Amino acid sequence: MELGKTKALRGPNIWSQKTVLETVLDVSDVDLAAINLEIIQERAVEFLNGSTALSDEEESGWTFNPGLALTELLVRIAIELQTQAGSNVTIGRVAETKSPDQFQVVVQYREEPVGRLALQVAIEFLSALIHDLPFDVTSKIGEIRSLDQQIRLGPSTGAIVRAAWARGIPARRLNDRSLVQLGYGSKQHRILAAETDKTSAVAESIVQDKELTKNLLAAIGVPVPNGRPVTSAEDAWEAAQEIGMPVVIKPQDGNQGRGVAVNLTSREHVMAAFKAASVEGSEILCEKFAPGSDYRLLVIGYKLVAASRREPPQVMGDGRHSIEQLVTEANKDPRRGEDHATSLSKLRLDEIACGVLAEQGLTVESIPAAGQIVLIRRNANLSTGGSATDVTDLVHPEVAARVVEGVRMVGLDIAGVDVVCLDISRPLEQQGGVIVEINAAPGLRMHLEPSYGKGRPVGEAIVGTMFEEGNDGRIPLIAVSGTNGKTTTTRLMAHILRSLGKRVGMTCTDGVYIDDRRVDTGDCSGPKSARTVLANPVVEAAVLETARGGILREGLGFDQCNVAILTNIADGDHLGLNGIDTVEQLARVKRVCVEAVAPSGYAVLNADDPLTVAMAEYCPGKVLYFSQSIDNPVLAAHRAKGGKIVYVQNNCIMASEGSWEARIALLDSVPLTFGGLIGFQVENAMAAAAAAWTLGVPFEMIRHALESFVNDPQKVPARFNVVQFRGSTIVIDYGHNSAALVALCEAFDKMPHERRLIVYTAAGDRRDEDIVRQAELIGNAFDEMVLYEDQCRRGRADGEVISLMRQGLAMGKRLRSERIHETRGEMVAIEMTLRRMHPGDLVLIQADQVEEAITFVQQLLPKLAAEHMAATR
Repeated sequence: MELGKTKALRGPNIWSQKTVLETVLDVSDVDLAAINLEIIQERAVEFLNGSTALSDEEESGWTFNPGLALTELLVRIAIELQTQAGSNVTIGRVAETKSPDQFQVVVQYREEPVGRLALQVAIEFLSALIHDLPFDVTSKIGEIRSLDQQIRLGPSTGAIVRAAWARGIPARRLNDRSLVQLGYGSKQHRILAAETDKTSAVAESIVQDKELTKNLLAAIGVPVPNGRPVTSAEDAWEAAQEIGMPVVIKPQDGNQGRGVAVNLTSREHVMAAFKAASVEGSEILCEKFAPGSDYRLLVIGYKLVAASRREPPQVMGDGRHSIEQLVTEANKDPRRGEDHATSLSKLRLDEIACGVLAEQGLTVESIPAAGQIVLIRRNANLSTGGSATDVTDLVHPEVAARVVEGVRMVGLDIAGVDVVCLDISRPLEQQGGVIVEINAAPGLRMHLEPSYGKGRPVGEAIVGTMFEEGNDGRIPLIAVSGTNGKTTTTRLMAHILRSLGKRVGMTCTDGVYIDDRRVDTGDCSGPKSARTVLANPVVEAAVLETARGGILREGLGFDQCNVAILTNIADGDHLGLNGIDTVEQLARVKRVCVEAVAPSGYAVLNADDPLTVAMAEYCPGKVLYFSQSIDNPVLAAHRAKGGKIVYVQNNCIMASEGSWEARIALLDSVPLTFGGLIGFQVENAMAAAAAAWTLGVPFEMIRHALESFVNDPQKVPARFNVVQFRGSTIVIDYGHNSAALVALCEAFDKMPHERRLIVYTAAGDRRDEDIVRQAELIGNAFDEMVLYEDQCRRGRADGEVISLMRQGLAMGKRLRSERIHETRGEMVAIEMTLRRMHPGDLVLIQADQVEEAITFVQQLLPKLAAEHMAATR
């Protein structure tokens, strides 16, 4: 068995709204007739703990197709491997392909590398089952778990992200560490573990200097321990004697308890602690040890949110095992892990631990008595193996007040405050309690999953400091998809939103734009460009052209949209590519946008297109239909139910909801539609106006935007750009499929002209029948043609495209063979056509290299005019 190339669909996709891996399993090398599927399935189900369902949505049971059965088994194993490794996933899909030996495999993942590893282990395990070979599943699950713990978001960041998701706030990880974007565009905030974009760099600098922090707190009457900086081990011992035993030795700029040693009572221990602290920082503090318990109080937005009593790392003797063995056993607790990935950290028997054991008269080989508590470390940080008990409800109001005052003094928005006192339910001043230090970016593990007591909603509190109640961090997001009209509708929609004063991010086949400034070039209608716009903090609204290719390649670049516009679904466009062979399959791909509509949002659907109408039932939100005919039965039925519709009546774009109706714009005043003559441009205008209506844009603003939108080569390049030249009309358009040609020909029927000329080529990656059909349409609609083959033939042999075009042209009834001219290169073909143009002609230039073609025409026309003037003198 062999897996093909694996794609990661990182956004909503044709399989699921969740992230999934998609690949193909080839079983051509497996002798399906020779294997016992029942035995393999029984062994697999034993591993799968009896689970046979692909997901919560799938029915259980096995297929009768042996190849498909193996594929289902592979998917189930990959899901179970991730789940047992601690990465809970449930979604899996299988599907047949054109080849009887190849099957599509779809497996959900949370962390992409983890999903990929699980898929690879799954095929190794399945192969072992087939050949009855031993396979160490347990160790493989350990590998997957280890990878997951290394790369997944840590407990602190994960808690904040989950709290954001619970409020409907989108989250996107920006690097392989803990930098996360919450929200979109101008509504976004960013976090780095328990730091936010509101965390003051100055405040962080202050708390990194423990001596400075202590002085600032003392200045406002917050109790702090006595002590001073020390420069050497000998100086540390002198300071300890000055202050009085016991003492604490710690780095002045340390964090997470690294290099901290407490309750030191001898020269030997002080000297060893100084050496350990020096590894973590060059400046060391010696402070008076305060008796009592170690507490961590979490302050968020200058409010006490959680408190824990921390216990130092310790083990309990059983009279039989050594301390080293007890530590090894304790570290088997699944809650204990490395790199803060789990609720507890592993116990470490390092030099400091050995020193603490020595204070107790013990070594790592000692066997403590049953019930004897053995300290492994004196500080209680979770990062060094400590545990925590929630005491939030016990904190005295005066203790909370002193802690918040201290945090205000240093200026942190999120702070972990270390307090040492005998009783957290009494004021510090009454018991000699002190604030030991204040920490930026505090770990949240002890508050989320304390060893004892209940967890606290600290992630929710942090999210609340960035997003007030009711703010979901989202900007208006409009996704535009379909076969034809996407780019024009996208640009018009962006124009409407800009007329409201919003700064609009737009992606389309011409590039990425922030307002009118292009920040990226090329075809930018995919998910990467969408994410680029949504990550830009100046963007107040996003209009995203969403093409088929990007959805298939990676899924959507967003999780939800306010509006999904579906212009139309037409045959002959990109069929035969990427497993999409029928127009129904193409519609399924485009439907992903509709499925991503927010519950409060709208799908704006073309009621004249049955394939887009069929998408309505998949929309989580509401639906608005548009049509050029008020008599469309879909419109009538929707209106009768009180739904919103947009239509054309008396050459006006009208809006209606139930019995109410109003005029949006007069088509005579909408330049894009040429007074309503160009049907497909009328549809584009209706779609954009309808979407704006669902967003609450006033009709006056929509009308103004429609009337001020100019369809010129600068604003909408190669989208029915009309140029008048010496009595002839030149149309530059990007239309490259049969549906576009039909629409263009219908438009030309309404435009006055003597002859029709066209310069055209077909894309080499279209199906043969699509190329022939395009040529047939041209042969029935034009009088003269310049046919060319581009240098980029997209996999076709030299001359193959022209040969197929010739077949279709021969089927036409208008274009005579002597009026068909062949050449090579787009610009050569354009010049040949324009030089054959006469007054009264209507010329269609199908632009392939859009910008180059437009620039070429703009430079050629003055040259032709000058030549004409010279010839007539």
